Amino acid sequence: MRLALFEPDIPQNTGTLLRLAGCFGIAVDLIEPCGFLLDDRRLKRAGLDYATLCEVRRHASWTAFLADREPSSRLVLMTTAGIIPLHRFKFAPQDTILLGRETAGAPAAVHAVAAARVAIPLRPPARSLNVALAGAMAVFEALRQTELLPVT
Repeated sequence: MRLALFEPDIPQNTGTLLRLAGCFGIAVDLIEPCGFLLDDRRLKRAGLDYATLCEVRRHASWTAFLADREPSSRLVLMTTAGIIPLHRFKFAPQDTILLGRETAGAPAAVHAVAAARVAIPLRPPARSLNVALAGAMAVFEALRQTELLPVT
C-alpha cells in the first residue's frame, strides 16, 4: 500500500499525511512541484518526528512518477468526481491511493490514468473534505480491507 500526493500546495496537510504514513507504515510518493519548500517549518511541525518513520519517494513530475512506479500498483484516485463510494470500493494490498492538490484537485490527465476514481460520500451541501482527512479515511479503509492494519 502506498500514498501518492499530487503537487501538494499546503505544507501542513503534507506533514499530516506523512505522519499518517509513518504511523501506519506505508510509503509516500511526493509528486512535485510542491507549492512550498520541503524544509518548511509548517510541514515539519505537522509531521513531527513521525514523518521520518515512512519511506518518501520524490518525483520531479507526474511523468516521472508514472515512469518510476510499480506497474502492478493500481492507482486509486480519491476525488469529489469519484464514481465509486469509498465504502463500496474493493482495495488491494498493492494499491496506491492518490490525492490531488488541495486547491485544484487532480487534472484530467491524472483522472485518465487512474484505475479507479473513489469518492467519500458527503451530506449536501458539503462539497469536499480537507485532503489530509480524506487521505486518512481512505488509507484506514484500505488497510482495514486488506488486513494490513498494524497489530497492537
